[in-house]
Amino acid sequence: MEQHLKLKEHLYSLETTLLKGEVRKSVEILNELIADDFVEYSSTGEIYDKENVLSRLPNEEDPQITLSNFEIKYLSPTSALTTFKVFIKRNMKYSLRSSVWKLNDGKWQMTFHQGTVTKQ
Repeated sequence: MEQHLKLKEHLYSLETTLLKGEVRKSVEILNELIADDFVEYSSTGEIYDKENVLSRLPNEEDPQITLSNFEIKYLSPTSALTTFKVFIKRNMKYSLRSSVWKLNDGKWQMTFHQGTVTKQ
């Protein structure tokens, strides 16, 4: 149980780090946190890979994202699913999010992410 809580805290920290405006502008930090085989199904219906994220996010305005309802589920000893809700202040929209994190060479990296717009 304690190991579950530690991983939940760690992945929460990584997810919230990825939502920070200054982190989203840093190709170096994004490159560390996102796996090479990353795929995103965005809330707009677009599909992105790591290369796209590294070129797109640093040029975006800070969306001012707030995270809530964070949970994790183990998928294997080296992978976990995170689920949560976000509020994006810039466009006043809510979305449900899910990410798959993999342990690669001793560090957790996001390998999949999906966003689904919701009313609240």
